Amino acid sequence: MKYIYLFLLVPVFLSSCLGYKELPVEYDYSYSGTFKKYRTFDIMRPVGMADSSMTNSLIEKSILSRMKFLGYRQTDRRPHLIVGFKMFTDSLNFNGYIQPDIEEWVKHQDHNLEYDPLKYNLKSGTLLIQLFDRRQNRSIWQGYATTLYGGIDFQNQRHLKNAVISILDKYRFWADGFVEGRTVLPDSDLN
Repeated sequence: MKYIYLFLLVPVFLSSCLGYKELPVEYDYSYSGTFKKYRTFDIMRPVGMADSSMTNSLIEKSILSRMKFLGYRQTDRRPHLIVGFKMFTDSLNFNGYIQPDIEEWVKHQDHNLEYDPLKYNLKSGTLLIQLFDRRQNRSIWQGYATTLYGGIDFQNQRHLKNAVISILDKYRFWADGFVEGRTVLPDSDLN
């Protein structure tokens, strides 16, 4: 009997693995980021007229899921990080930077490094996710993904989930205190 369950579970497991296809992702970061000190976040909301390239419930849910997995707590009261995203349906020229791997940089935190600009010609269908440090009032990390063989289909839920997962897989910092098991401070204790 247990062989029948095993026989049924193996195809389900394999099909779930085949559903995810990691996209090529680039990311840039600020040498001013305090990546190991953030605990809370919120999603950026467009002000004024709704910008459909900055609102998508599936992208928001995927971001929420990933940030909560990393131990961040969502709050609308003075969050440490504000997460924004934008879907670019047309191709664009984008300025990035040649930088050391972020995990290596965090070990030494050399703030005297120069930003070495790099121009990207991104295809249509690019998703950009940015993390803003609310206290510093600046972007501290941005990741962007497009496919090698064409753009991300923003109408396809699987494409969107894959893009968000691929991008946020490059941001690998646990919330401050999460790994150690410390509880997140209440809103009144946040800076």
